[in-house]
Formats: sequence, structure tokens, C-alpha cells
Amino acid sequence: MLIGYARVSKADGSQLLDLQMDALVEAGVAENRIYSDRVSGKTAQRPGLDACLKALQPGNTLVVWKLDRLGRDLKHLVCTVDELRQRNVGFKVLAGAGAEIDTTTANGRLFFAVFAALAEYERELISERTRAGLSAARARGRLGGRPRKMDTTALHMAMTAMSDPKACAQEVAQKLGVTTATLYTYVNGDGSVKEAQ
Repeated sequence: MLIGYARVSKADGSQLLDLQMDALVEAGVAENRIYSDRVSGKTAQRPGLDACLKALQPGNTLVVWKLDRLGRDLKHLVCTVDELRQRNVGFKVLAGAGAEIDTTTANGRLFFAVFAALAEYERELISERTRAGLSAARARGRLGGRPRKMDTTALHMAMTAMSDPKACAQEVAQKLGVTTATLYTYVNGDGSVKEAQ
């Protein structure tokens, strides 16, 4: 089954979907199987595309007029096409740069494989850069993660205050400038230090 996606960048009516819709219908996509958006390609929230991707089943083919109608940028495009490949969904571009992509042909499958390789390469680069950054930070004595809410002084004050059986945790937390939940993250109700988890 062919499922189409069309997009124009402006929602003010100055751009029309007609050209894309006509091309998709001419390519064999039923009108009720065409999803569309009227938003910029840079916008992450595209309800039409989300619905389109959700509707695709293994064996279906996603059809777009031009490659730039689908992706926000190259990275998003590569990841989307790779996700389609993993779901056994075909992909076809009708015009412009990328028109040679049609997974029902040998050339199209080759381009699809290139997209998959690019997606994997991008994931590996991100992972490699992350590991290198963490390693460089550790070498300089910095540890990753969220900064601690309570320093040593505040921890000792909390331990002393909470060791008093009449202490109210909410009041102690308020005086230390933290929430009650944060206080209990560091100190038990009897004032002893909580073990790191």
C-alpha cells in the first residue's frame, strides 16, 4: 500500500499543497492515504508526519514529492529513512534530488542501504564524541551528572537537625533551601546519612 506525505512551510495560505497532492495521486497514492503538514521543515512538531509514520505498516511504501518535504535536516532525514528500513517500510521520492530513491528497484535499495550506513555512522560518531568528552572531563577532575543539592556543610546541618526527635522534616528542608524529598535523599529520619544509591 502506498502512503503519501506532503508539506508546505507556511500555514498562512500563501503556499498550497496542490502540486504535491496531484503528484502523489498520479503516483498511485489514494487521497485518503495522504498526510500533510503546513509547518516549517525546521519544526520538530509535525502532527501530519507523526500520524503518517504511525500509519505505516511493514510492506507499505511512504511516498513524498521531494526529499526535503520529509526531513528537518540531513540527520533527521537519515534517521527517519533508517527507521523506515528497520520497519520494513519502503520509501519513494517522486521528483528533484533524491528521485532515484525507490526501494522497489535495485538502485533504490542501494540508496536505502547508503542511508542506513549514514545513520549508523552518525550514531557511532555521537557515541564516540560523548565518550571522548566524558573522558576529557574526568581527566580534569570533573564528574558527570547533576550537581549535588546539598554540600557537606548543609549535610551536617541536616544530620544535626534531623537527629532531634522533635524535628519537622519540612521545616528543616525549608531552612536548608531544599525540598523535603531532597532532604530525605541525603538523610534518614533519625539524622543518619543515607547510603548512596
